Amino acid sequence: MAGAKVTIYQVAARAGVSAATVSRVMNGARVSPESERLVRAAAEDLAFTPNRTARRLRRQYSEVIALIIPDIENPFFTALARGVENRARAGGYSVVLCNTDDDPARESTYIDIALAEHMAGVILAPADDGSDVSRLIARQRPVVAVDRSLNRPGIDAVTVDNRAGGLSAAESLFDAGFTRVACITGPSSVETAQLRMEGWQQASRKRHGRGDEELLRYADYRVDGGRAAMAELLALDEPPDAAVVANNLMAAGALDALHDAGLTPPGFGLAVFGDLPYASFERQGIRVVDLPARDLGEAAAGLLLERIAGDDGPARTVILRTDQISRGKK
Repeated sequence: MAGAKVTIYQVAARAGVSAATVSRVMNGARVSPESERLVRAAAEDLAFTPNRTARRLRRQYSEVIALIIPDIENPFFTALARGVENRARAGGYSVVLCNTDDDPARESTYIDIALAEHMAGVILAPADDGSDVSRLIARQRPVVAVDRSLNRPGIDAVTVDNRAGGLSAAESLFDAGFTRVACITGPSSVETAQLRMEGWQQASRKRHGRGDEELLRYADYRVDGGRAAMAELLALDEPPDAAVVANNLMAAGALDALHDAGLTPPGFGLAVFGDLPYASFERQGIRVVDLPARDLGEAAAGLLLERIAGDDGPARTVILRTDQISRGKK
């Protein structure tokens, strides 16, 4: 493998130990003599050369990473956090969970705390397009964006194919015979909201030659936002007969508004990003874009641990596919 970029994970696999153990050996930390022998033999076989600058810096940091997410009450982010923790623990790191409520000021505070507490790195689901990670970059602290990418070059990111998901969701409703398909999406400053809307817009233009802008509503990613947006749509002179809803909490609110109006799926078409959050909801007739939340978390943590271990290669963006549209079950 001479000449190739060998990672700490390849060394760990060859030695039969964890990446954290390889990192400890390379940093001069105490491990068992047998583990050190295995690691050094594997490193020699693979011609592994650690990033010495990064190694010196990492010695100053704790074996803790920060996960900063916008809504801890959303089951999507709960599952994502579980994926992060699973991967981090396997690598010898603990996770501190921080909830921003989509508030950039709170997000900034948590970034400052991560720096002050010498955390080894940060996984961030940005509050909006203006999220500022410059302080992390200036202090050479690894950061990975998850679910939502950052408007800054050189930052690793793990997302899903949101535009394709929005397109599939809308097309599934048109294919079922619905003609006025609305879209309820999140704040315009949030990447996922825009991309999912663009997928719906693409499907609408294919069917009608236009984007049906009167059927588009932006709201916050919360139950109340979905309820208010659906109520507005139903009050139109020509209300929709179906809707794509860009997250599960908004869908819960949209269902409340539909129920108040005497409408329910499948009579009213509904396609939702992420499974409905409450067990009490009737899922029959609702199309669901299944989001690989845990896989997102595991992939983001894997990228971060590679950076912590000294990987200084070009930034990477990992895009996971959304699962096919499926009808919800009872």
